[in-house]
Amino acid sequence: MIRAALLALLALPAQAQPQFIDRSAGLPGPHIYSGGWEHFVGGGVAAFDCDGDALPDLFAAGGDTPARLMRNTAAPGDALGFADISDRLPGPLTGVTGAYPLDIDGDSALDLVVLRVGANVLLRGLGGCRFAVSDWGFDGLDRWTAAFSAMWPAGATRPTLAFGNYVNRDDPDGPFGACDVNHLYRPDAYGAPIALAPGHCALSMLFSDWRRDGHIDLRVSNDRHYYVRGGAEQMWRMTDPPRLLGPADGWDRVSIWGMGIASQDLNGDGLPDVMLTSMGDQLLQFAGATRGFTDAPYALGTTAHRPHVGDDGRPSTGWHAAFGDVDNDGRTDIFIAKGNVDQMPGMAMQDPNSLLMQAADGSFAEAAEDAGIATMDRSRGAALVDFNRDGRLDLVVMNRRAGMELWENTSPPAAWLAVDISQPGPNRRAVGAWVELRRASGRVEAREVTVGGGHASGTAVPVHFGLGGANGADVRVIWPDGAATDWRRLAAGAIHAIAR
Repeated sequence: MIRAALLALLALPAQAQPQFIDRSAGLPGPHIYSGGWEHFVGGGVAAFDCDGDALPDLFAAGGDTPARLMRNTAAPGDALGFADISDRLPGPLTGVTGAYPLDIDGDSALDLVVLRVGANVLLRGLGGCRFAVSDWGFDGLDRWTAAFSAMWPAGATRPTLAFGNYVNRDDPDGPFGACDVNHLYRPDAYGAPIALAPGHCALSMLFSDWRRDGHIDLRVSNDRHYYVRGGAEQMWRMTDPPRLLGPADGWDRVSIWGMGIASQDLNGDGLPDVMLTSMGDQLLQFAGATRGFTDAPYALGTTAHRPHVGDDGRPSTGWHAAFGDVDNDGRTDIFIAKGNVDQMPGMAMQDPNSLLMQAADGSFAEAAEDAGIATMDRSRGAALVDFNRDGRLDLVVMNRRAGMELWENTSPPAAWLAVDISQPGPNRRAVGAWVELRRASGRVEAREVTVGGGHASGTAVPVHFGLGGANGADVRVIWPDGAATDWRRLAAGAIHAIAR
C-alpha cells in the first residue's frame, strides 16, 4: 500500500530547487538560547498571530536569557523583519525551554503555554500581543519540562493539557535512570494534575487520532540517553485513568534517543505518518490501519544520520522536525534541526540542519546546502511558516549558545493555497479537525489540526498546501465531532477562511 501510494506521486510536477536568503539581520538584535546542562535540551520558538494582522509573530525561548516576544513587521510579500515587543509580556521570563500557542479560553485571542525549568506558565492572550499570567488555577509545578501537547475532549470548555518532563533534578541518584513522570491536566479546572507514570525522559509529545477511529491518544518520544534501559516510546489512551497501549492495541515497542515528533499524511492514505528525530538515525514511520507504524526503508532517504557537509563523519543529533511543501511542487518535504547536545564526543560537532526534498518517486534527497540553510550552530527548535504571506514557507531556527536564525524562502514561485478554519464554541480553532485536499489526480491528502510535537516549538497558522502547476484544488473540512463540509473548489494563491 505504501509503495503504491508513493508511486502515485510520479504524476506530479518536477521538483524545483529550494532557495533561502538569510534575513537574520531583520530580527531585533541577537537572541541566544543560553544556560547550563538544564538547557542542553529545549530552545523552542512559537509562531502565531498575536495582533490580528494575519502575519505570524514569534515568542522565543531563552533559557537563562529572558524569553522574547517579536512582532512581525513585514507587509505581505516584503522581506522578513521583526520588532521586539517583550515589554508586552508580564515581566521577564527566564528558564523558558519552549512554548506553544493555543486558545485555551475560547476568546479568539491566542494564549501561550510556556515550558520552563521551574514552574510552567499559562499566559492569557489579551489581544494586541499583550499577555497576562492566567487566573485559571493552573499549578505549573517545579519540573524540567521540554514537551507539550493539547487536545479538546468533546463538550469540554477547555482543552486537556499534557506536559512532558525530562530528568528529575531532585533525584540524588541521577541523572541516568532518573527520568521524571509526565503530567496531564484535565479540564475544566487546572489544579492537581494526573501523573503519567512511568516517564522515560520525554522530549516531545503529540495528541493525535493516529488511526482516525475517534481515539485521540498521546504519543510521547523519550530520550534513551537518560532512561538507559527499560524505557521506550509511549502511547497513552485517554481513559480514566489513562492507560499505556501495547502490542495488543497495535502499538509496537520502539526505543530511540527521541528528541522530536512531526506528523503528516505523506502517502495519501489519510493516516498521520510521523518523523521522529534522534541521536543517529532519524526515524520516519508510516501509520497503518491495523497495526501501529511501519519504519520507512533506508532507501527512502529520510534517516539524515550523518552530516551532509564537511568531514565530520560521526552520527548526527536531530531535534525539531517539520513537514512542509518548501517548493510548492505538491510534495511534502522535511526540515530537521540538528546539533550536538553540547560536547558529546561520539556525535558530530559540525552537524548542519537538513532539508529533505521529496522527489516524484517518493524518495527524499538532502538539499540544505544548496538551499543555503546548512549552518553549523547547535540548532534546537524551529518553525517552518509563511511569514510574509507570499505562499512560500520561511524558516526560523533557534540555536543553543548562538544567534537565532531567520530565513526567507525565495524559491521559484509555484501554486499554493492555505486554509484557516474556525468554529463556534470553546474550541474555536477546531483542534482535532482534519483538512483534506483532493488533487486533479484524485489523490486526497489529509492534515490534522494538532497542538504539540516538534521540539519545544509550536505553531498556530493556516494549513498550507503546495499545488505545483494546478490553479486550485478541492478542499473539505472534517470537524472534531466528525461532521464534514462539502468539497469546495478553492483557488490557488490565497489563504481561504472556512468558518463552521
